[in-house]
Amino acid sequence: MSEIAEIIDTLENRIEKLFSKITTLEKNNALLNQELTETALVVQKKTDEINVLKSHYESLKITNSLLGSDDNKRDTKLKINSLIREIDYCIAQLSD
Repeated sequence: MSEIAEIIDTLENRIEKLFSKITTLEKNNALLNQELTETALVVQKKTDEINVLKSHYESLKITNSLLGSDDNKRDTKLKINSLIREIDYCIAQLSD
């Protein structure tokens, strides 16, 4: 009988250790999920910031061209032509 009691005690100890490991792993998993979520938010904010900066950069290039810089005159002319086409389209829509 003492052998069975020892086996049962050993099994109980192993089960307790397993439950302890499970609890530790669940806490670790929760922390990692939280960190992943926070990192995803940071990446999204940085992506949004990059898009805003790209937009500002394009605006600055056009402004610089309008002020007399020769670097981006072609792009500026294309943008102005595009805007003129849009205005003509709007006028045509209003005429109908």
